Amino acid sequence: MAEITFDDFSRVDIRVGRVTRAEPFPEARKPAIKLWIDFGPELGEKKTSAQITAHYAPEGLIGRQVMAVVNFPPRQIGPFMSEVLVLGVSDPQGGIVLISPDKEVPPGGRMH
Repeated sequence: MAEITFDDFSRVDIRVGRVTRAEPFPEARKPAIKLWIDFGPELGEKKTSAQITAHYAPEGLIGRQVMAVVNFPPRQIGPFMSEVLVLGVSDPQGGIVLISPDKEVPPGGRMH
């Protein structure tokens, strides 16, 4: 594994946000859910597509806090523009489990 410097790490802007809206994304090549996430007054609402259908349904994501990289350039996913990358970890079967704070924190808080 290649080492990075702390400066490299500090350039990755990882923030907490709250899911405000979630919808199925049937147009995606792999099963996915479209998410709208509120990152607080500084960043506002951003949208993304996430392949998290193994463990989550859209209706169960509303109000949930998630962690996301917010400083990647936007990426077109089929007909949908993804603005952030929601973070998760693979379970033993390859399903994604979302990363979130274990206590409520203000939207927009930066990971450090």
